[in-house]
Amino acid sequence: MTTARKQSLDTTYIIPYTKSVKNVFATMMQLLVEVGSPSLKSADGPSSGVSATISLSGDVEGTLVLSFSIATAECVVSRLTGMKMAHDHKDFPDAVGELVSMVSGGAKAQFTGKHVSFSGSSVVIGSKHVVSGSKDVVCIVMPCQCDCGGFAIEVSIRQTP
Repeated sequence: MTTARKQSLDTTYIIPYTKSVKNVFATMMQLLVEVGSPSLKSADGPSSGVSATISLSGDVEGTLVLSFSIATAECVVSRLTGMKMAHDHKDFPDAVGELVSMVSGGAKAQFTGKHVSFSGSSVVIGSKHVVSGSKDVVCIVMPCQCDCGGFAIEVSIRQTP
């Protein structure tokens, strides 16, 4: 029986996401984001109340997840759209999906010399959901804080062999 080795995450793929989150939140929502120390995601435990996921393919492959409590997501989306929007509003998932797309686009612009494509975003709303990436790639979690509350950036990306 063989055991697959996890591919380590190249740290050059972490910095573009932290920069992009800070830029998107400051530009689009006038929110300053403090990013905490990155750590390895230990297990596929329950996520926060709202998770937005986008997959990457091309010269690099993997996933980006933005994970929020419902209250934080509602505050962020309200700031993004300019109107109060609860998580049960019909446009709420689209707004969260657009946010993860903007963050991914900003990070992609920093992947110099790489051809990268994105899938459509996917948004999950509800407690105790689990978001899992590839078991072969480590996932780095970066806790973030802004005036709307705390959230996390989960990056699981590797260069394509």
